Amino acid sequence: MELALSPDQTVLAEAFGQFFRRESTSAVVRRAEPLGFDPTLWAALSAMEVWGSDATLSDLCVIAEAAGRWAAPVPFAEHAVASRMLGWPLLVTGEVIGAFAPRISDDRGMWSVVPAGAIADVVLGFDRTEFVGISSPPPMTGPHNHACAPLADRSARIGELTVLGDLASFERASAEWKVLTAAMLVGISVAALEMAVEYVQQRQQFGVPIGSFQAVQHGLADLPGRIDGARLLTHHAASALDEGAPGLCDIANNDITDPHALASMALLFCGETATEATARSLHFHGGYGFAEEYDIQLYYRRARGWALVQGDPALECHSLADRLWPNRLLDALGGG
Repeated sequence: MELALSPDQTVLAEAFGQFFRRESTSAVVRRAEPLGFDPTLWAALSAMEVWGSDATLSDLCVIAEAAGRWAAPVPFAEHAVASRMLGWPLLVTGEVIGAFAPRISDDRGMWSVVPAGAIADVVLGFDRTEFVGISSPPPMTGPHNHACAPLADRSARIGELTVLGDLASFERASAEWKVLTAAMLVGISVAALEMAVEYVQQRQQFGVPIGSFQAVQHGLADLPGRIDGARLLTHHAASALDEGAPGLCDIANNDITDPHALASMALLFCGETATEATARSLHFHGGYGFAEEYDIQLYYRRARGWALVQGDPALECHSLADRLWPNRLLDALGGG
């Protein structure tokens, strides 16, 4: 597998890195709270003609990482999934905002705490036996949450209905959403490490930068490897989804190419990495890390909120285990 970005992806990384650095400053992120959406930034991003392009999922991961690196208050992952699944012209131009509900509807026909549900004009999700899209007015409000994300409950049955497919179609969309969310969490990790390194080089104790202390160095030294691993796993999952092959779950030979398993692995590992990276960065900021004036708290909160938006990661671990070891219960009972 090619570990480096392709030349085209390198151009994407540079272009969107510069875009979000310029347009999604910490002032913009703070101003968008508590809803977590900036219409001006959204319009500028849509003008970049991301949606409806020939970009692969792996290409979109490059852009998603840049969005996460700058904590962009826009529904990048959710809208990317919706536009790829529906392809509506108004979604492609960004005039209509799309969202994806990662959990199936409940008995009342409601999708709970949908990411971008507070601002989306159309929500995609699974209801009863179908993967559907529901167009209805967005509430533009939602419950306050740790990550200041535009979450909201949305009805799966009230609004204009578009049938998109069956459970397999929903699982494909879910895998894409997991991968793009994972890429944004990689961006969070990158930002946290950069902030930590910058701070420990500036902050002095006993007449020297605290970054010269071995305990601080040890606390940061392993993060680049973890972040690179998270990025690699995310692009591996994206490539597997782009290829469209069923893939393998050969645990004995450490050969995992099943795209759905890889997507779950990416979301889980990137969530853990972002949580750890932001925790260490905040810790090395000392008391300043808990102050609203310092940007690390913006990333600390989002690392946890974005990783939890699908629900308890333990449930995703159980689902992944069922996919990797489908006969584990029989094996445990001696019947495998």
